Amino acid sequence: MIENNKHALCAIAFATIFLTIVGCWSSSKNDLVVYTALDSHFSEPVFEAFSTETGVDVRPKFDTESTKTVGLANAILAEAQRPRCDVFWNNEILNTLRLQKAGLLESYNPPAAKKFPPAFRSPEGLWHGFAARARVFIVNTELVPENERPGSILDLADARWRGKAAMAKPLFGTTATHAACLFSVWGDEKAKDFFKKVKSNDTKILAGNKQVALSVAAGRVAWGMTDTDDAIIELEAGRPVAIVYPDQGDKGLGTLFIPNTVAIIKGSPGTERARRLVDFLLSPRVEKMLAAGPSAQIPLNTEVETATRVKTPKQIKAMEVDFGKAAEKWDTAVGFIRDEFAGGK
Repeated sequence: MIENNKHALCAIAFATIFLTIVGCWSSSKNDLVVYTALDSHFSEPVFEAFSTETGVDVRPKFDTESTKTVGLANAILAEAQRPRCDVFWNNEILNTLRLQKAGLLESYNPPAAKKFPPAFRSPEGLWHGFAARARVFIVNTELVPENERPGSILDLADARWRGKAAMAKPLFGTTATHAACLFSVWGDEKAKDFFKKVKSNDTKILAGNKQVALSVAAGRVAWGMTDTDDAIIELEAGRPVAIVYPDQGDKGLGTLFIPNTVAIIKGSPGTERARRLVDFLLSPRVEKMLAAGPSAQIPLNTEVETATRVKTPKQIKAMEVDFGKAAEKWDTAVGFIRDEFAGGK
């Protein structure tokens, strides 16, 4: 009996020591897992500044250029029962709304959220938009004179540009977001007809927006549709390119502006640290960093006054779109486009 009591006391003592050690380790754990669709050379300086200010260690997970937003969102969906991700920093919005629809986002309403336009934030605090990019044309100035440059997204289907234009495969990233927005604004039939014409016009379908910008800069195609961050890099590197903001004028559809979005994953291991990162990303400091950095992103905080190297919704006609309705068109748009553009060109 005495021997048994000794064993029991030893077991209790060991368990107490073990739990104390585990408890200390858990409370001292100070990292944050962030799934990040924004290119690493744009986002990592922001993470470094956050870690320096807060002492929180950020562990980012990136994905490939061609599939990153879809791939990261699908990973979060697959991990729903055991979340590994604390924060999703998406470089577009519709895949964030997919996660909202699946009930995987945690509500958080930071004070800074009220400084952003209602169109770029969730009323329930499930996601927050900031630092936008525009969907633009990058044009090779040596191949296309100024008075002959394309002016509308419809020019991708114009026979005049047969085989001379490019776009990223519209299944991923901002190109997929743009496609879903067109399905929402135009309706299914008009959008399907447009993409069929784009394909039959021998438009070059490349892996990503960066590849489009590089191909135009190198003269492999005359022009292409991309994002301002990829276009401005080629322009400021001295390549023979210009940026065109499409669909302006009274009858124009307007240029689409797509925000970055940040959301906390429901059930994540580091909710409090995640809130600190959301606060940081929505700060004027970060929007100014991203505006001044190589990606030239556009601040959405109404109180941020800073120089921008690309046009903003205050300067040009922006496309009017309900992102929630566009998200509802996601499956329709992606299903159709997958069938049309399987394998690319």
